Amino acid sequence: MHPTTTTSPIHAAAEAIRSAEALLIGAGAGMGVDSGLPDFRGNEGFWRAYPPFKRLGLSFVKLANPYWFHNDPEQAWGFYGHRRNLYRATEPHAGFAILRRWAERMAAGWFVFTSNVDSHFQRAGFGAKRIVECHGSLEYLQCMRYCTQSIWPALAEPIAIDEATFRAQPPLPHCPGCGGLARPNVLMFGDGEWLSSRSEAQLALYSDWRRSVRGSRLAVIELGAGMHVPTVRIECEDAGSTLIRINPREPDAPAGGVSLALGALDALAQIDALL
Repeated sequence: MHPTTTTSPIHAAAEAIRSAEALLIGAGAGMGVDSGLPDFRGNEGFWRAYPPFKRLGLSFVKLANPYWFHNDPEQAWGFYGHRRNLYRATEPHAGFAILRRWAERMAAGWFVFTSNVDSHFQRAGFGAKRIVECHGSLEYLQCMRYCTQSIWPALAEPIAIDEATFRAQPPLPHCPGCGGLARPNVLMFGDGEWLSSRSEAQLALYSDWRRSVRGSRLAVIELGAGMHVPTVRIECEDAGSTLIRINPREPDAPAGGVSLALGALDALAQIDALL
């Protein structure tokens, strides 16, 4: 591995992980970039991944809204169905395995706090009871009619998408109770309809763990979490321990933290080489 100007921060990050008894992993959209997933940074980045939406003048923020499930379900499921198909077809990058190896060495355990809805931590072998998906998951559904407060797993079959228009082809996902339209159990922009009970149950387990590791040496490693939707950054900063912030564009960590202006996989590989 070639020396870089981040040698000193890399050593500091490695020492923080080496000496830790507990590990909190925070992850935003940038975590998936090394797996080949788009990060939707800015309209142009989003439109490179979804050209038809540029012609329609639809940004990520406009599309990630329950409005479309009410007014154009095929467009809504075209967007979310394509994303779910893509996440399922994409293998989590090697950095996930590095993190899992570090986590399993922690005497006081570990937890993942992620805003990603791709379930890639579960795919990479992280135990589901130690993951908070604060914005939900595309692998779970809820009823648009609220005939039930239940949240259920999505079917294994992919959603058929017209690749020219990114519109979904019927039949669309439906509620097993009333037969009406289903939507992903993910938090969208301007979303007062998201059923949060699944994420709240995850948060309860996380809070119990946080209480259990008080007094333990906790390392916090944050990967690819930007400031546009700062949920993960805020949680990692509030953990009150050594923060290792890995972000190629917005790497600045609070005083006492470690800033690494690198992609997730590159930073993890460099730290792991020292461990």
